[in-house]
Amino acid sequence: MERQVGHLLRCAHQRHTAIFQRRIGDRHLTPVQFAALVKLYDLGEVSQNQLGRNTAMDASTMQGVIKRLASRGLIQRKADPNDRRRLLLNLSEEGKKVVELAIPSGLIITNSTLSPLSEDEKKTFVELLAKISH
Repeated sequence: MERQVGHLLRCAHQRHTAIFQRRIGDRHLTPVQFAALVKLYDLGEVSQNQLGRNTAMDASTMQGVIKRLASRGLIQRKADPNDRRRLLLNLSEEGKKVVELAIPSGLIITNSTLSPLSEDEKKTFVELLAKISH
């Protein structure tokens, strides 16, 4: 079991999530919510579907994330004037503040997660994860 990829990925994910929760600075912010906020910060106004694709979240996960972020006042939702079935998302001013405070913590979290590795191992590990993630 200790050499099974799924088991090792789950253990690494649990470690990363624990580090994230300790260091992010917002006890209500989850890793997937953080990803959605950062991507909205990077992209500006996007559809809910596009945000889901850009954060690798399925529609039901994305819907829950958007609902929770909107209930905290971190994002704004509106119907697309060109297609009323489509929902457009933006960061609110409060959402921008949360992201701007959290991004430096995200870098610390990544460094903490990868801290057992040498610099060369970190680079290789991230490259390999990216390769198997697509």
